[in-house]
Amino acid sequence: MPISQRRFGAHMSIAGGLHEAFARAVEVGCDCFQVFVKNQRQWTAPVLTAEAVRLWEAARSRTGLGPVVAHATYLINLASPDKVLWRRSIAAFVDELRRCERLGVVGLVVHPGSHSGHGEAWGIRRIAEALNVICDRTDGFEVKTVLETTAGQGTGIGSRFEHLAEIISQTEARQRVAVCADTCHLHAAGYNLRSDDGYAATFAAFDRVIGLDRLLCFHLNDSKKELGSHVDRHEHIGKG
Repeated sequence: MPISQRRFGAHMSIAGGLHEAFARAVEVGCDCFQVFVKNQRQWTAPVLTAEAVRLWEAARSRTGLGPVVAHATYLINLASPDKVLWRRSIAAFVDELRRCERLGVVGLVVHPGSHSGHGEAWGIRRIAEALNVICDRTDGFEVKTVLETTAGQGTGIGSRFEHLAEIISQTEARQRVAVCADTCHLHAAGYNLRSDDGYAATFAAFDRVIGLDRLLCFHLNDSKKELGSHVDRHEHIGKG
């Protein structure tokens, strides 16, 4: 895609109301942005009211900004071996998808999950099983589930393109699943983005394994750590 057609933004605060994110995005020169649609460190949230949706839609119409993506709560673990936590994660993700659908958010970004020692293959199956339940409960929704590439820290799934491709292949409604490429996480996972050739090779591999048609968005960050460190430590762009 030509650079003139690409949209650049940042994660915006929703303090004071979801709709306030639009004004903040305009203030810093964004033409798209990401938000949390609820408190990212709590399982539950107040009901999304009709008035909150009206204010959001009015702000979007007034500013013309978009598309908007959201990031899921950090508590969610769709690979959890704990049945209670796994089911709670599914319910929380479904709730956030419903909020996104009402707001016209195009995608909900989520870290795939951590297998807690049960192994990558087991974790991948667990995530796909969760996504199948989630898609059944949100049948007909337009908002996509967006799997984020991860650093490979601990037992996290998603540090290899093959992980994400396998999750998608085991998901029945795979047309509703996309990918977010986080550059800090890619670097930590061992994908070299430090040169034109490295970038080209990385995304040639992405296209071959997953398909560029599934790449919905980037999280652009530098890393505090070395290539292939498997340590998730973000740094400001140009300082890592």
